[in-house]
Amino acid sequence: MVIKVFLASSSGSTAIKKKQQDVVGFLEALRVEYDPLDIACNEENRMWMRQNVPEEKKPANGIPLPPQIFNEESYCGDYDTFFDAKEDNSVFAFLGLPPPPGSKQAHAEEEEQEEEELRQLEVDSCDVFLYQPLAFLSLFCPFSIPHPFPPPCKLFSFILRIKS
Repeated sequence: MVIKVFLASSSGSTAIKKKQQDVVGFLEALRVEYDPLDIACNEENRMWMRQNVPEEKKPANGIPLPPQIFNEESYCGDYDTFFDAKEDNSVFAFLGLPPPPGSKQAHAEEEEQEEEELRQLEVDSCDVFLYQPLAFLSLFCPFSIPHPFPPPCKLFSFILRIKS
């Protein structure tokens, strides 16, 4: 996956230059591979960027300003959404990349997966514990106890038929 960052090499706006430097510097610090694509010198890059930024993300005048960030053909966001992801420590998710091994995000995802596995084990074991007492009670009860679970074996099924 290639991250594409659309930049303007000759921008008259210092705010745009600072935003571009912030994005590029942060990606380099994280060692994320990216392609800087200049929209000031290359008309094809400019047109591609403008066509592929979603309508709801375009400013009121309809012309998106750099920096704009894409993962291959998929739009990630502009500087403001990048900044928000940076503040939330979710830049890799923002870019659509897996977190690097050993990072906080990778560790958090591993913990989340382990918790989900534990929850599933708890649910499975609860089913067993809920089922067994009902089966035990229906063996010794003088009247038939309807229950929502199927009999655990043929013997239990036989006992239920005799009581009925």
